[in-house]
Amino acid sequence: MTEQNKKTLLIVDDDQDIRQLLCDAFLQKGYNAFAVENGIGMWGYLDKVQVDLILMDLYLQDEDGLQLAREVRERFSMPIMMLTGKGDETDRILGLELAADDYMMKPFNLRELMARIHALLRRATQQAPVLSNVINEAHECLSFGRWTLDITARQLQGQDGHLVSLTLGEFSLLEVLARHPDRIFSREQLIDQSRGLETEVFDRTVDVLILRLRRKIESNPKTPEFIKTQRGLGYFFQGPVRTN
Repeated sequence: MTEQNKKTLLIVDDDQDIRQLLCDAFLQKGYNAFAVENGIGMWGYLDKVQVDLILMDLYLQDEDGLQLAREVRERFSMPIMMLTGKGDETDRILGLELAADDYMMKPFNLRELMARIHALLRRATQQAPVLSNVINEAHECLSFGRWTLDITARQLQGQDGHLVSLTLGEFSLLEVLARHPDRIFSREQLIDQSRGLETEVFDRTVDVLILRLRRKIESNPKTPEFIKTQRGLGYFFQGPVRTN
């Protein structure tokens, strides 16, 4: 990994031993790594350094890591990996999935953590949006409402040219739904047909991805215009959808 291509990771953890362990491990793997113990330190780096991924502890001393992740997500699009304890309650984990791109339970396997961080960085690089307000006419596109889903470039673009960042799972799920307007899919069918979902996926993961998509494409996520719920059956995409 050349100096120019080195990715910068920011570790936010109030445990000095964890910070040192992770910094050493990431530096050995060729990453730039910085570590801070709280939100103040985190914002200090984010205001002056281009960070490619944040690795954050859910429970910081006197701070809520989940709330910090939500605040980061409002301003930045880099992947967020959270570290959390096995005793965390289910509803908190659900909230965590909405704010972060991935999470691991402590104690974690360092090799697995490295692999998952590498996957997040690779995915983010592949999906980094190219700023352009022109849709290539040669691309396969699906249009609905004020949105155009460019299947070829794997981008979601608004009428004003604004590009919306989608994770691999979000894009794949939206593609499946938009390709089959007004067809009801069960969660299991969506998992089977979404190429971007990981192999170990649960029903709740689909629900989380639906919530994320609604927050990105719906004017009012609580009363969605496009992604509808069919109670007891699953989800469907309300057309019309135009293809080029």
